[in-house]
Amino acid sequence: MRPRKLGEYIGQQHIMGPGRLLRRAIEADRLGSLIFHGPPGTGKTTLARVIAGTTKARFTALNAVLAGVKDIRLAVSEAAERRDLRGQRTLLFVDEVHRFNKSQQDALLPWVEDGTVILIGATTENPYFEVNKALVSRSRIFQLQPLEPDDLRKVLAQALADVDRGYGSLDVTMASEAEDHLVDIASGDARALLNALELAVETTPVNADGVRHITLSVAEESIQRRAVLYDKEGDAHFDTISAFIKSVRGSDPDAALYWLARMLYAGEDPRFILRRLIILASEDIGLADPQAVGVVMACAQSFDRIGLPEGRFPLSQATIYLATTAKSNSTMALFDAIKSVASERSGDVPNHLKDGNRDKEGFGHGEGYQYPHAFRDHWVAQQYLPEGLKGRMFWQPSDQGWEGEVGPRVARQREAQLAAMVEGVGLASIERLTSGPRDDRLDRWLQRAAGRLGARLSTLRETLFEAAGIQRHELVLDVAPGTGLLTWEALRKAPEGGVWSWFPTDMRADSAPLKGMAERLDELRRPQVVEGATPDLGEVRVDVVVGRDALVRAPNPRARLAALSSVLLPGGRLLFVESLVRHTPRLGQLIPQDALSEDTLQKWTAAEEAIYTDPDGPLTRWTADNLKTLLEQSLDCAVTTSLVATTHDLQVTEAVVQRWFGARSGSYGRRIAAIVGDDTIATIRSAVDRKLRGRTLRWSGTSALLVATPAKPVKTE
Repeated sequence: MRPRKLGEYIGQQHIMGPGRLLRRAIEADRLGSLIFHGPPGTGKTTLARVIAGTTKARFTALNAVLAGVKDIRLAVSEAAERRDLRGQRTLLFVDEVHRFNKSQQDALLPWVEDGTVILIGATTENPYFEVNKALVSRSRIFQLQPLEPDDLRKVLAQALADVDRGYGSLDVTMASEAEDHLVDIASGDARALLNALELAVETTPVNADGVRHITLSVAEESIQRRAVLYDKEGDAHFDTISAFIKSVRGSDPDAALYWLARMLYAGEDPRFILRRLIILASEDIGLADPQAVGVVMACAQSFDRIGLPEGRFPLSQATIYLATTAKSNSTMALFDAIKSVASERSGDVPNHLKDGNRDKEGFGHGEGYQYPHAFRDHWVAQQYLPEGLKGRMFWQPSDQGWEGEVGPRVARQREAQLAAMVEGVGLASIERLTSGPRDDRLDRWLQRAAGRLGARLSTLRETLFEAAGIQRHELVLDVAPGTGLLTWEALRKAPEGGVWSWFPTDMRADSAPLKGMAERLDELRRPQVVEGATPDLGEVRVDVVVGRDALVRAPNPRARLAALSSVLLPGGRLLFVESLVRHTPRLGQLIPQDALSEDTLQKWTAAEEAIYTDPDGPLTRWTADNLKTLLEQSLDCAVTTSLVATTHDLQVTEAVVQRWFGARSGSYGRRIAAIVGDDTIATIRSAVDRKLRGRTLRWSGTSALLVATPAKPVKTE
């Protein structure tokens, strides 16, 4: 049932969805060296086979378990011959690439570096730890995630419907609870799901109606035990023990018991866990509770005396004591946690708890972790349990002894933790799902392109992107981009995703500069420029929409928001930084008071206030509050707003004075003249020429940053 074409591939939308860099590269047959990293059954080898059926290059496959240096040299020799004689590229797929030893990986490196072969590697291990650093630095890394339940249901449906390769030629029915069980226990592994389906169908006899009916009991027999992803030498080992230690240090007994159960269930050596607890007792508790080391040492000695399975009790006791500095007979809580591991879908380690020592730069592991010792009382409210188990309580303290003293404090911490999570504080950071080699030339070009702006615009850009939190694989749409203030930064933030720049009809004439700059980049890397009343992106839907003054200058802001909502992925977000013209400095307050008569100055001041507070003015009508209301009503979503104050030096040149007081319709001078008259405006301009021209003013401004995540389809008028 392995997919053969791109259209048959299921899941991994973060890298294979429409518009993503990897999909565009496959469709354009413009692949560079790649490494696919992820758990078993998530589609790594399948994706390589799909590429093989799509590319015009020669596809050669090796399995690192079976191949040696001789096989590598043979593959490279044939690739070089094809390149020299026929000009054909070679894609070399290496399954289980982490199985190559150092000499084998070194033998491959020169040919990857000079382009003789384009490497596609697949590995269940962390490539930053298991693969030659030189190979990693020359490859783009894509992390595959366990398949979602809906994806697994599609896999199941395909297998039951396919006549040639599946069970479409048989009359097979499946109870809904049986399907739910298979999907749940498969835990994101398509291979495990198909193996279970095969066993269920092949062992179920045909009934009197000629039908094979798969019941819940048959499904349970076909896949009895949940597979917990864990290897004692790789990522899962380091990430899980890291989460366990951080949970104990963070005084969260529930999370600590969960990670302990996960390690025990997967077969981790309890003595290794106890050694880490002995270290923690001195490192993170120390003299705050001098008995901690004695307790954990006694538990370790007890374990050595009695062994498994009863040895889980002192192990649980040591964990709870160190997490709460209280001992009790509540070690049975561990078995509640084990029951949870066995009966519920395993959640991933929250990203901020993962071990960041090896791949923080690549996947962002460990980012956002708050070190408890840096906070008052050495505790901070943050998420320690997986996403699906937030708020779960495994340990229930009694009212006896130390436990009775500790119980109320733990209860207060749990309450604070739950309150913080409701408010979105202390939650797990988002893991980076892709990584790739740095392109120094492109980085320098983008820095120059993005750097051609003043301090004020730099501040606005940095504030918006800090709030956006754009991931490397995400798709971004820049609205009314001008010359690319946000476009070029988006391109730097999402190198494995994609960037689109939309010039609405009223701004189409402004697109030429950005188009000209974009054409200097490689076709796969450049931003895609679209023009027209709506952003026509084809089948592409974006993760993030950004814009500067995209609403305050729009002829119809509601229609613009409706157009943007139609191209936003579910769960996507919109961020706008909009100028609040009402907060613009008043020239009348900057000029020396003796430059004009008191009467003229008063007229000027009154005219400025009338202009800048005009509730019907196309620009002055906007405030942070009514912009927020516009988004909430148009998108039916929660919106957060904040004000961004900026200052910059403005040199008052002849061109600046002309811009202020020129004859064009709508200029500052024309609007003031409409109130005070032509004679008075001539007097004011003369004073500005004498007193301000040639000076450098400290000019201030205020913008509103708006962040929205729509909950429902947009309302249209």
